[in-house]
Amino acid sequence: MALRHSLLELPRSLLNSTPKPTLLRKRSLSIPVAATAMASTARKVLVPIANGTEPMEAVITIDVLRRSGADVTVASSGKQLRVEALHGVKIIADAPISEVVDTTFDLVALPGGVPGVDNLRDCETLESLVKKHVADGRLYAAVCAAPAVVLGSWGLLKGLKATGHPSFMEKLASHATAIESIVQLDGKVVTSRAPGTTMDFGVALVEQLYGKEKANEVAGPLVMRSSHGDEYTFSELNPVQWTCDNPPKILVPIANGTEEMEAVIIIDVLRRAKANVVVASLEDKLEIEASRKVKLEADMLLDEAAKLTYDVILLPGGLGGAQAFAKSETLVGLLKKQRVSNRYYGAICASPALVLEPHGLLKGKKATAFPALCNKLSDKSEIEDRVVVDGNLITSRGPGTSMEFALTIVEKLFGRQLGLELAKAMVFTRA
Repeated sequence: MALRHSLLELPRSLLNSTPKPTLLRKRSLSIPVAATAMASTARKVLVPIANGTEPMEAVITIDVLRRSGADVTVASSGKQLRVEALHGVKIIADAPISEVVDTTFDLVALPGGVPGVDNLRDCETLESLVKKHVADGRLYAAVCAAPAVVLGSWGLLKGLKATGHPSFMEKLASHATAIESIVQLDGKVVTSRAPGTTMDFGVALVEQLYGKEKANEVAGPLVMRSSHGDEYTFSELNPVQWTCDNPPKILVPIANGTEEMEAVIIIDVLRRAKANVVVASLEDKLEIEASRKVKLEADMLLDEAAKLTYDVILLPGGLGGAQAFAKSETLVGLLKKQRVSNRYYGAICASPALVLEPHGLLKGKKATAFPALCNKLSDKSEIEDRVVVDGNLITSRGPGTSMEFALTIVEKLFGRQLGLELAKAMVFTRA
């Protein structure tokens, strides 16, 4: 029988205590449904990024909006397209801000991260663009530190309700009415709290751009939690103590078509835990184009990474990426050595079904995968679980379970306490 481990139950008191409006998909958002659904034509969205941007917040926002059909431009605040985000994640922008100043956007959405927000705030070109955008009555949004540090400093939250990261609420209160809600809408501005609320933030932005029906359509395949604040769990069979080097060395391969949310959440969370994460490209260059066209830069090529030994190998999903993984003799060889030596390995979304299963890496193991691909698993007894640990194997379902997947790995490697601390810091669970 599976042992179910609770990481933390988030009390519903986290949610805004004001009377509940009509809620998006009945999720715990303090954001009313748009009065009139907007036409389904592609909406133009700007997501500015800078050195020090929080990569989860940037990538989740971009990914979710592109799933809706929005035309998203990722623009760097500096002259270089390559941005050094937090936790060593490298993102390649589509254009510098200076090249999009004459474009009319339907939405500008700002990620957080320090010092990323300082760099966005100090970009005069961006400030001018956003102020004109707001003056024209268009939708704008920010998450984490960005509401207080960027929008607040620019005077764009006066007289409005807004939320932000808990550590910036006092600063936010000097610019707006600070509200502790997961996602807050007031007029034309949408704000949210942290990496752990960004998927809700992204879906809420889809609703404002396209209406509730499109938001529901986008949210379904994400496999999100039913409500922010529910206790999240993992199912464990054949439990073993995960022992490893300090810090543990972890390989995260990426390829063209990799699901960018899953890759970035895994990398970001594990680096927060001070794990030594090596991101390796299966392509003939470091840069890959992920499933929603986000461009990421790896640390090294897979052939170079394969010369090293890893405590854990973790495969993000994405259909194209998983197919590339399955065809890579080098990567499959590493995974098979990992299994034979009783070291740890895992996969999420498409990868359990398309990589681990056909190569015999799930033999005798319980696993889960993306719902539409679970029919490819030989053993389907645990497919409804969001995260499954079976001895030295861990699997999970999709983008919306990636945070749980990463936190469970942290817990197995470093202990429950650190997993809880990270979950609280990211506002995935309540402090």
